[in-house]
Amino acid sequence: MSVGRINRYSIVSSEEEGLRLTAMHGMNGFGNGKIHTRRKCRNRFVKKNGQCNVQFANMDDKSQRYMADIFTTCVDIRWRWMLVVFSLVFVVSWLAFGLAFWVIALLHGDLDNPAGDDNFTPCVLQVNGFVAAFLFSIETQSTIGYGYRCVTEECPVAVFMVVFQSIVGCIIDCFMVGAIMAKMARPKKRAQTLLFSHNAVIAMRDGKLCLMWRVGNLRKSHIVEAHVRAQLIKPRITDEGEYIPLDQIDINVGFDKGLDRIFLVSPITILHEIDEESPLFGISKQDLEAADFEIVVILEGMVEATAMTTQARSSYLASEILWGHRFEPVLFEEKNLYKVDYSHFHKTYEVPSTPCCSAKDMVENKFLVPSSNTFCYENELAFLNRDEEEENVGGGSRALANLSPDRNSRHEFERIQATRALDQRSYRRESEI
Repeated sequence: MSVGRINRYSIVSSEEEGLRLTAMHGMNGFGNGKIHTRRKCRNRFVKKNGQCNVQFANMDDKSQRYMADIFTTCVDIRWRWMLVVFSLVFVVSWLAFGLAFWVIALLHGDLDNPAGDDNFTPCVLQVNGFVAAFLFSIETQSTIGYGYRCVTEECPVAVFMVVFQSIVGCIIDCFMVGAIMAKMARPKKRAQTLLFSHNAVIAMRDGKLCLMWRVGNLRKSHIVEAHVRAQLIKPRITDEGEYIPLDQIDINVGFDKGLDRIFLVSPITILHEIDEESPLFGISKQDLEAADFEIVVILEGMVEATAMTTQARSSYLASEILWGHRFEPVLFEEKNLYKVDYSHFHKTYEVPSTPCCSAKDMVENKFLVPSSNTFCYENELAFLNRDEEEENVGGGSRALANLSPDRNSRHEFERIQATRALDQRSYRRESEI
């Protein structure tokens, strides 16, 4: 009698989405041929603002490890806690050395002679209590020097404490100023002015199905040596039955050809060609609607002002990838410069001629996508932008006279496209694909 064995796996997921059961073929002939996994729709691994949705738990000696790297801890904490630490470090040091001077004065008998006997020399002049010792500590460490309280040669211990406090004060000043400067100058804030499009798109580019998303720089200062990376994250079960909740698969964005390195002056569309090596090779439009994966995109480079490396991150869920769409143009030529209109940065338009099948089906069945013989949307926008510019410059009748060559060129372009010898029988309708 054989007993079916069911393996249950847990996935990093959200409680609100509820549970769902999926069936996968069993490994090595165990059970009834299927492994039922109790899964929940997982949360986003990287948020749209670039923060990683990860929480650490059950860390051994967490406090000791963070204190061992106290400088990085001070740089990483929030500003409110940084100001608290900054104030506490100085106040505690002042109190500690004030207490030390008060003890020295107490042991030497300075507190017993508050009037100041002519035959008695105190360790610290005008220190007759703890408050006076605390004020002397502040004057010593901050080098204020009001000239009212000072140490004498009567007590070598007091002289040593003044020297020691001066050294400790310099160390504290260097540490705190360095931490604050590092926190202010860290390139993490530079990523706030690096922009990713809200959606990614899948469309044809040069006869191939491609995944595309857009990046932009909101500052005029450049990102030196800017380059992009992308990874697809999804759960996976290995051939041995091991469950990997967040398997990371690299997505090629042109590393072999050097296309991953970009000159980010104006918004650029990053392109991933969906070929045989792509993890999206077998995904069609219908599969994308039911897919459960996340694409993490990363932009890295050096800040021009500080030469420090910065990294901007974002992600796209399967539901945020628009099949058969393209990005609207944002770069327009005006007079002697190029204008970037960020109002169109996140906007897309639909391309009905995009095949609905996967890139794998296109390769295996050798589908041919006909070239469009109509005027392209981007070209139309460029013509409209040029027409508006000429209307603003010339005005009235002069604008109409200047528009005629552009219109003639447009009609000529359409005529050439319409007269191209295309074998219509070699193409298939989009609905059939």
